[in-house]
Parts: sequence; structure tokens; C-alpha cells
Amino acid sequence: MATDALRSEIGARVRVQRKLREMSLRDLARELGVSAATLSAVENGHTGLTTVRLAQIAGVLGIQPSTLVPADELPTLNAHPVRKPEPASVHNGWRTYSPLEIDPILSAALRLFVDVGFHGATMREIAGLAGMSVAGVYHHYSSKQDVLAALLDLAMEDLLARSTDARNEGATPVERFALIVECLALFHTHRRDLGFVGASETRSMTGVHRSRLTSSRLAQQRMVDEEIALGMQAGVFTVNSPQQAGRAVTMLCTGLCQWFRECSSVSAEDIARDYVQYALNLVGYRHQIEFDTNPETIDFVDEK
Repeated sequence: MATDALRSEIGARVRVQRKLREMSLRDLARELGVSAATLSAVENGHTGLTTVRLAQIAGVLGIQPSTLVPADELPTLNAHPVRKPEPASVHNGWRTYSPLEIDPILSAALRLFVDVGFHGATMREIAGLAGMSVAGVYHHYSSKQDVLAALLDLAMEDLLARSTDARNEGATPVERFALIVECLALFHTHRRDLGFVGASETRSMTGVHRSRLTSSRLAQQRMVDEEIALGMQAGVFTVNSPQQAGRAVTMLCTGLCQWFRECSSVSAEDIARDYVQYALNLVGYRHQIEFDTNPETIDFVDEK
């Protein structure tokens, strides 16, 4: 597409998207930090846009840059390397936690969401903390909602993978329940920031993102509920409702991210062992458990 034609096409698209959101030209100009005359020249095709300004306009309008320009005309907005989030590897064991490795955008967003909350953070602040341009952030994530979704997807995929591995190590409902609880406690101490954002910002999720997160959380909760129900059938747990008990146990563990600090005099592993005992007491398990000198071993001793 010729330069003049492309400029006119982009300007027309900006005008359409602005009017769809019932924004005046002056309002959009103010959000962008430019004069109304400059924005008018853009919409009329008299002035071109840099990729940075294009991404900024898209961000204010809540759309992707490709909405304003044909995909085959959209240049690469930022060459800063960004690694898409993947679940943490659990090949070294579900109890093992290496430093969290996520891309600069997610790392910056996580810090800001913990400090000021999802609604208190802006994409400009995320970009600044990540050492990137605003355009670069929008190139990889079309909205702040997408950034939050990426973080919470990462958290739930990691937790589900670890919990599944932990559960598979148990031979009985009691063992499997205890191992899942230990896993939950370790996750919400070693991954405290992710757990905190997950607990506090679920209400900020919308649409398909919220549905996906809800599905993952239900899958995690079912692991706990099912082992409680099996323990009740075996006569080793004594509660009225596996669902109510399961939610109480889960809330006990997720609450750790509210107060635990790595500088605490008590280690995450010590807390996890204590929480296993608390959870077993909660579901009415009346037998003795012993922790071997190996902190990864729990022995269950039936009382005769």
C-alpha cells in the first residue's frame, strides 16, 4: 500500500475506533499527550504515525495495533526479547523451586500488582519497570488484562502440575491428601507473589480469562475434595462434607501468601509440615504422623 494511502487508512481507522468508544477528538488527544490539531491531522491522513505512537493509541482505545493497520503493513514494534510464560519445570521434583523465570513484562507486572494492585498499575509503569517502551509491551500483550491472565495461567499450570506429581506419590487417601496439602503450602510460600495476585485479583479477570482460571481452580480443588471423600469412605476421615472441608483446607494454605516472608525464622518446608498436621486435624484424622529426618518423607502410623 502506498504511503499516502496507508496514512489515510490508518487515520480513518483511528477515527472509527474513537467514535465507537464515544470519545471526542480532544479527549483522545489529551490521553495521548498531544494537541487536538495533531490528532486531527492523523485522522485526516495528513500526518503519519510512529510505531510507538500507533501502539499508544491502540492502548488508550483498548485494541490491538493490528486493528488500526493491516497485518501485512504492521512492522515489528519492538525488538526486545520476550519469552512467553511456560509452566515451571517440575522435572527436579515438585518440592523443588528455582527462581521464577518469566519475561521482563510479566516480572514487572507481578511486582506492580503486588505493590499497588491490578487497577493501580498502568501499562506505562509496567513498561518502565521492564525497561521497554509502551509500544513494546503492547506488541506482546494487547492489554493489561492479558498480562494478568498470563501470570495467573502460569501460576495455575505450575500448581496443577506439581499437585498431580505430589498426589501420584501417595498410596492411600491419607498419604495423597497430605502430599497435596504439603504441595499447596510450599507453592504459596515459594511462589508467594503469584499466589497473592491470584488470590487478590481474580475479581479483576473477565470473559474467557476468568472462565479458564475458574476451570483450573476447580480442577485443583477437586484433588483435595476427592481424597477427603475417599478417606471418609475408608473410615479414616470424619467430616460431614468433603467439599466444605476441602475448601477450608485450601483456604488455609492459600492464606500463607498473605503473611509468609522468605526472611522468616521458620522455613517454607517447616510451615508445610505443620500445615499438613493442621489439615489432617481438620478432616478428623486421629492417628499419629511422623516426619522422618528426611524432610521429604512423612510416615503414617496407625494406632492400634
